[in-house]
Amino acid sequence: MPQLRSSRDVDVSSFLEDGLAVKQHLSRYLELSLEQVEQRLPSSTDDLADLHPGAFRPEDATTFYEDTVGTGHLLELAAWHLSSADYIADTLRLQGMTARGQVLDFGGGIGTHALSAAALPQVDHVWFVDLNPHNQAFVEQRAAALGLSDKLSVHRDLESTGEVRFDTVVCLDVLEHLPDPSAQLQAFHQRMASDATALLNWYFFKGHDGEYPFHFDDPQLVDQFFTTLQGRFLEVFHQLLITARLYRPIA
Repeated sequence: MPQLRSSRDVDVSSFLEDGLAVKQHLSRYLELSLEQVEQRLPSSTDDLADLHPGAFRPEDATTFYEDTVGTGHLLELAAWHLSSADYIADTLRLQGMTARGQVLDFGGGIGTHALSAAALPQVDHVWFVDLNPHNQAFVEQRAAALGLSDKLSVHRDLESTGEVRFDTVVCLDVLEHLPDPSAQLQAFHQRMASDATALLNWYFFKGHDGEYPFHFDDPQLVDQFFTTLQGRFLEVFHQLLITARLYRPIA
C-alpha cells in the first residue's frame, strides 16, 4: 500500500507566489509584453470557447486539441491556474504527498504539475504528455528556465514514452475531455508499477447552460468509466478536501 507523506511537508509557495512565473514564461513564449499577457488573460476562456465547433463529436477531439486550439489553450489554462490558485495548490500538495520515481503527467497543459513534480527530490523523471504542440514547446521552455530539463521529457502521447513503468500517474482535469476515458484508465493500469499511485479527477458535465462545451457527459460513457475504475483500481484515502482522488492498481 502506498505510504503518503504529510501535506505539511509539501512546499507550494513558489506556485502560490506567481504560478511558477507563468506570466513571464508566457511573455517569452508568445513574444508579448507582460502588459499584453495581462490584457489577454481575462478574456482567454471566452476566446477559447469561440473556437468550439458547436456539436463536439468524439472523433473530433484529437484534432481539436492538437491543432485547433493553438496557443489559446496556454492563456486559458494560465488564467484558470492563477484564478484558482488555492485549488491548484491543494492538488500540488497531494501530488507532493505521493509522487516518486517515474512520473507520468498525462494531459499536462501548461506544466504546473509536471514542473512541480520534477522539482521533488523523490522524483527521478517526469514524462509530460500533451497533444497540443504549443503546450509541449511551452513546457519544454519552462523546464529549461526553471533548471529542470534533465528531469523532464515532453511527449505527444503515451505510446511515445516507450515501455517505462510508472510509479506515479497524474491526470487532472483531462478525463472528461476524452471520448473514451475508460480506455485511458485501462492504458494507465497497464503501464503502472504494482505499488504505483494515480492522482485523478474528472467532471463529466457540460453544465446547466452548456458552460463546459468541451466535456463529454454521455451516461453510457460515464457508466463504463466508473465500471472500469472500480474494477481496476482501489481508492487510497487522503485527508485533503478536494475533488482529486488517489488510487492504486488492482492486479
